[in-house]
Amino acid sequence: MATWSNLNFQDSNSPLMEQLTFFHDHSLLILTMITVMVGYLMGMLFFNNFTNRFLLHGQTIEVIWTIIPAIILMFIALPSLRLLYLLDEISKPSLTLKSIGHQWYWSYEYSDFKNIEFDSYMIPMNEMNENSFRLLDVDNRIVLPKNNQIRILITAADVLHSWTVPALGVKVDATPGRLNQTNFFINRAGLFYGQCSEICGANHSFMPIVIESVPSKNFIKWIKTNN
Repeated sequence: MATWSNLNFQDSNSPLMEQLTFFHDHSLLILTMITVMVGYLMGMLFFNNFTNRFLLHGQTIEVIWTIIPAIILMFIALPSLRLLYLLDEISKPSLTLKSIGHQWYWSYEYSDFKNIEFDSYMIPMNEMNENSFRLLDVDNRIVLPKNNQIRILITAADVLHSWTVPALGVKVDATPGRLNQTNFFINRAGLFYGQCSEICGANHSFMPIVIESVPSKNFIKWIKTNN
């Protein structure tokens, strides 16, 4: 069971991730139908005896197998283009977070507030407690309010990194000298884990990301405590 569960997406915790999951299932259904159809036709060709050695061309069938794949591609392309637009659209964010990738840790700045910035390092194994996740927990978590539109600005101080949180459908490259941005909306409170998804050096695997989603009242208290 554990092996099969690893083949699935993480549980969606944002509307965009839900849309990505639906698009994955939609595309997989189309691919399955094509695979079954082609397999059936190949089997029929292997075992039927109806051959015509004088048949050189067939205009009708050639038109059909040109038009049908084009129509199938439209059913994949249109939802894909819609999703690309939604992923790139920034609509009136309630909060802006800036993430800076370093070798090999993340720095965060809450741009809407004064003096709220910190570094986030992975917790070493000899300092972990019983409730920690190996290679995933950090000493300083990102605290964000649920049910709010969050904009995140992402860059790097040295080499290429990639800020990735699968449960939120977020994966953006952190490029030195360039400021990339994306947005997400967290549906519910909880802890969401991610990692750097770019091969950025020897300790590439030790740059985890932890988002702690809390109700807005708790977030305001956290801001007042750290401001």
